[in-house]
Amino acid sequence: MKTTKTTIVLAALFGLVGGMTTNALAAQQDPSVQADINAFQNYFKNKFQHLSLNDFSKGPYAMSEDKRLQFDAIMEFPPFEDLVDKGEELWKTPFRNGKTYSSCFSGSDKTLRTAYPKWNSAKGKVETLEQAIVNCRVKNGEKKIGTGKGKLAWMSAYLTGIATGEVINVIVPKGNAKALAAYEQGKKEFYAKRGQLNLSCANCHVDNPGQRIRGNTLSPALGQITHFPVWRGKWAKKKGDGFGTIQRRYGGCNKQVRAKPRKRQKAAYNNLEYFHTAMSNGMEISGTEYRE
Repeated sequence: MKTTKTTIVLAALFGLVGGMTTNALAAQQDPSVQADINAFQNYFKNKFQHLSLNDFSKGPYAMSEDKRLQFDAIMEFPPFEDLVDKGEELWKTPFRNGKTYSSCFSGSDKTLRTAYPKWNSAKGKVETLEQAIVNCRVKNGEKKIGTGKGKLAWMSAYLTGIATGEVINVIVPKGNAKALAAYEQGKKEFYAKRGQLNLSCANCHVDNPGQRIRGNTLSPALGQITHFPVWRGKWAKKKGDGFGTIQRRYGGCNKQVRAKPRKRQKAAYNNLEYFHTAMSNGMEISGTEYRE
């Protein structure tokens, strides 16, 4: 397989880098991160010239007309609407102290999804939206809940749904060495080979998107974050309700290459999510969606 990191660096060096964000975002973003975002996105735009930036949010369903028709048919009557409704109910139901989840966050609920994961300066680490929701519960005297599926995934899916059309805006603050180090660790996690199959995230989702593997079409890494949590037919058949967060998906990918999954909501996956999400900056949230 060709070396993905080299390909992306060469794309930047040969003038493929363009302005992918607003001036306001660029002013806050670490310059090296912005260069990564530009090169990453232009790599995919040049590899799939028939797709617009937001088309990449459809993943494997953007790769062929037949698969897109299948996707559109399923999304006419999504199999997960009742769970998203439950997520909305949970989100809006007051805690025993009378406060709601919204009280833990600044700004509108509609834009929460676009701001996470983010650098938490007070804690000196990356914070994901799912972890912030759990922290909110604990702060208000409630018990912790699981971070991969179930109630947390339903609430998170509700927030993804109401954020449809909003633009991803993850910042690695300029001049913040600790935030940049976390981002770089996430980047390293993305490109590092692991497991008995000796594969990285990039081997499948940068080198080979659109290719078939075990009956499935590999999705491009660009835009993967725009629709999580997702409802997967595979998860629904196995056990549970079919919903899963992005970190549940990371764990599944690790298992598929025969590597031991990391613990959810710890530094390795949080930093990976930080890098992974930043690469889709400027893309619209596409709402909660179905995947195979």
